[in-house]
Amino acid sequence: MDKSKKLNNREIKAEKIKGLVEKIGRSKVCAFADYHGLNANQIANLRSKVKEAGGELLIIKNTLLARALQVSSFQFPVSSLEGPSAVIFAYQDEITPFKATFEFVKTLGFPKFKFGFFGHDFLEKEMVENLAKIPSLDILQGKVVGALSSPIYGFVSVLQANIRNLVFALDQIAETKSINTKH
Repeated sequence: MDKSKKLNNREIKAEKIKGLVEKIGRSKVCAFADYHGLNANQIANLRSKVKEAGGELLIIKNTLLARALQVSSFQFPVSSLEGPSAVIFAYQDEITPFKATFEFVKTLGFPKFKFGFFGHDFLEKEMVENLAKIPSLDILQGKVVGALSSPIYGFVSVLQANIRNLVFALDQIAETKSINTKH
C-alpha cells in the first residue's frame, strides 16, 4: 500500500512539474521571490493584485520549481532557490505584474525578488527590480506620441505665425491707406 501511495505522490509531482513547465513556456517574463514574512491574507492580496495586472503568483516547492526550470532548459544558480519561493508569471504585459509586486514591496518590504527570466535570459535580482520600475506600457506609448507630436505642433505654430504676421501686415497696410485717403 505504501508503494501505491508513493507512486501516487510521484504522479502528482510530475503533473505539478508539467503544469509549471507549461506556465514557464507561456509566460513572457517570470520572477522568483522570497515571500517569507508575509501572512496568508497578504499573500492572497498580492496574488489578486498580480492577477489584476495580467499575471499569476504561485507558491511552489523549490525542488519542483528547480526541476521545471531544468526541463524548460533554463540556466540558473541553484543556490538562488533557497528559502520559501513564490513565482510571478507575466503572460500579457511584461512589466505590469512586477510593478504590482514592487508596489506591494514598497509598502510591506516583502516579498524580496531572488532572480527572474525575460524570455530565456537570466535576470539578477536588481534587474528584476529595475524591470518593475519601468513605466507602464500606456505611459510609454503616451510619451512616444507626445515626442512625435511635439515637432508637428511646433511646425504648425510656425506656419500659423506666418499667416498671423501676413494678416497683421495686411491690416496695417489697410489701416495706413484708410488714414491716407481721409486726408
